Amino acid sequence: MTDSNAVSSFNVDVAIIGGGPAGLMAAEVLSRAGVAVHLFDAMPSVGRKFLLAGKGGLNLTHAEPLDSFVTRFGTAQDRVQPMLQHWGPQAVRDWAAGLGIDTFVGTSNRVFPTDMKAAPLLRAWLHRLRHPDEGGVPVVFHMRHRWQGWTGSPGGPLSFNAPSGQVQIQARATVLALGGASWARLGSDGAWLPWLEAAGVAVSPLLPSNCGFDVAGSAAHGVAQGWSSHFSERFAGQPFKSVAIRATDSQGQQFHRKGEFVATATGVEGSLVYAASSLLRDEIARNGQASFDIDLLPDRSAEHVLAQVRHPRGSRSLSSHLKSRLGLDGIKMGILRERLDKDAMNDPVRLAASIKALPVTVCTARPIDEAISSAGGVRWAALNPDLMVQANPGLFCAGEMLDWEAPTGGYLLTACLASGVAAGEGVRRWIRGLSA
Repeated sequence: MTDSNAVSSFNVDVAIIGGGPAGLMAAEVLSRAGVAVHLFDAMPSVGRKFLLAGKGGLNLTHAEPLDSFVTRFGTAQDRVQPMLQHWGPQAVRDWAAGLGIDTFVGTSNRVFPTDMKAAPLLRAWLHRLRHPDEGGVPVVFHMRHRWQGWTGSPGGPLSFNAPSGQVQIQARATVLALGGASWARLGSDGAWLPWLEAAGVAVSPLLPSNCGFDVAGSAAHGVAQGWSSHFSERFAGQPFKSVAIRATDSQGQQFHRKGEFVATATGVEGSLVYAASSLLRDEIARNGQASFDIDLLPDRSAEHVLAQVRHPRGSRSLSSHLKSRLGLDGIKMGILRERLDKDAMNDPVRLAASIKALPVTVCTARPIDEAISSAGGVRWAALNPDLMVQANPGLFCAGEMLDWEAPTGGYLLTACLASGVAAGEGVRRWIRGLSA
């Protein structure tokens, strides 16, 4: 019978806490360099969010030019760019090929494994970490070890709750790769943030990123928040295909892109909404709500749409007329009726203008645990170029716990891997410096 009060302790060269892409990549860099690494994770197995991301086809990276790639990181791009120049999108593809995983570029420039699956890549990766090439040191994995901060002050032993009881680890260097706060059930719960704050590490609050939103109600239907029951019951879960979103916030920042998104029971989500999520989320924080316009027919000019709406419809209903002349039906017709009153629907000028720019107001972001990723985390000013905490020598941070965000499309995964490389190389230099 295990004594739950037992405390065991041992010393390691490098402790990596977190078994996602950033932590595993830091482990690989150090293993190849002949550095002994112990990797700790709270879950029964590593890479759980990575595997979930690959269920619909693992989007590893993006094939657009690096100059454009780095702009996807917004205010963090100056700090992300050197990492991506050192180990960027092409390096991701070369690394996957080295694991026996071929990749291809999809029609949207997203890069996928040829079999679209995450599990074979992860299996090959873990095999290489456990059985490295000559000169490498096998990585030792400690599962079901939940980090609880430090025993005493930072720099003291790392404290873990483990199946055997409490474990204390004294490490020469530590890499924290604990993720953000989305999908807590997969291990990223943001519990680390107050421990780093208490240790004097500057952090920004964790916020939902690549997230959905709840919509404000419709005056046409007297609903204070959310869709009408009719729209929600009929269209929740259905996609808006081949549309565009345009938004301008109170700071003058603009977003305009064509794509798809989905109606939910209470609002909107999906790739096009995710791409605009940082602008919408920050505008809600400033003003309590944010708005965007949907162009339901982005490939048709405003003049063409108005001409077709005005075309005599004879005895046909308005719905039949719009379907015949413009191909509008289903959820696109549904949202027009949801957001416009009867007078607007019967006014050709107002209706045509709404088809090209239908205002939708969102009032809250969905909870962070539903988000694809999170924003906020360890501030860049707290880190040196090797991702070492300047106030806590020997402590490094990598991955989604850094204060950055990026849209879906392989951007954040690539940067997480690149940050793992940067942290691993930084630890290698630090360890060599200690031994000099």
